[in-house]
Amino acid sequence: MTSKLKSVASRLRAVWMLLLVGVVLSVASPVFLTPTNLLNVALATSVAALLAAGQTYVIILAEIDLSVGTTLGFSSVVTAMTLRDHGLLPALVAGLATGAAVGLVNGLLVTKTRMPSFIATLATMSVLGGLTLQVTSGNPVPVTDYDFQGIGQAAFAGVPVPVWIMLVAFAVFGFVLARTRFGRYVYATGDNAEAARLSGIRIHRIKILAFVISGLLASVAGFIITARLSTAQPTAGSGLELAAIAAVIIGGTSLAGGRGSLLGTLVGALVLGVIDNGMNLLDVSPFLQNVVKGLVILLAVFLDRNLDVLRRLMPRRDPAGPSPTPSSPVTPELAQHV
Repeated sequence: MTSKLKSVASRLRAVWMLLLVGVVLSVASPVFLTPTNLLNVALATSVAALLAAGQTYVIILAEIDLSVGTTLGFSSVVTAMTLRDHGLLPALVAGLATGAAVGLVNGLLVTKTRMPSFIATLATMSVLGGLTLQVTSGNPVPVTDYDFQGIGQAAFAGVPVPVWIMLVAFAVFGFVLARTRFGRYVYATGDNAEAARLSGIRIHRIKILAFVISGLLASVAGFIITARLSTAQPTAGSGLELAAIAAVIIGGTSLAGGRGSLLGTLVGALVLGVIDNGMNLLDVSPFLQNVVKGLVILLAVFLDRNLDVLRRLMPRRDPAGPSPTPSSPVTPELAQHV
């Protein structure tokens, strides 16, 4: 029973981190726990959380996608330009298709050319960043469609639409990861790709689909940030890939592959969002904010890599209890039962 509790505690360490940070900030700032501020935290977290959701699939496979930030920016520009010329529905389709196409290219580069995902997606990141600036000449693309702006600015039942989009995306893709055959294949491939291949799993197809999911969710995140700003900024996603990876790591997904969950990733994204919000409320220097976030990431990676060592250092009680002493007499009645 104790081992099971320790296992649950280790999987939910991001929850403990979130609760600890929340308690500290609620004491330090009376504004933190107000409903308005908590909704602001969820709203500010939605974009990075969507990027992190797709990144979770990739990292469970022991791969990485550095291109999600520039995929967001490129798909946002494509969406805004299509919206200007053809209307809302074609713009949404074009944005999703762009994200999926980028994910497909990344997946093919990793599987068919056997490039390390770090190198392949780093190259894709550079290519997409340059294409976005070339297409726009470095200028933002304005968005005036009222219905599209509602994706980022409207609210439903008092909750901003981006938060609803984030929750629905995590529910859908979390179900896919945890309850479907594809999800089981993702875990199996990430845990041991060769064993998965020998058991009949098409590991290349699994990896390609994971990168496509990452690209799709990056384009959805692009919808939100473009609608909120009413412009498609060519550099909108710059640096967000680091926030996404940090959220995945803090959420307990192993960089070695084979372990992780979207629930943990959501909590990890909220941890970063709460830290950002709290430091803004406390008027902490932006330079020190980066220091704090870096230390949080180091702590999460340290716990991930050294949890077994820490468990061995913890004192254990013998569940069997004290052994009988040699001098204990054995009665005839007891001997009959031995």
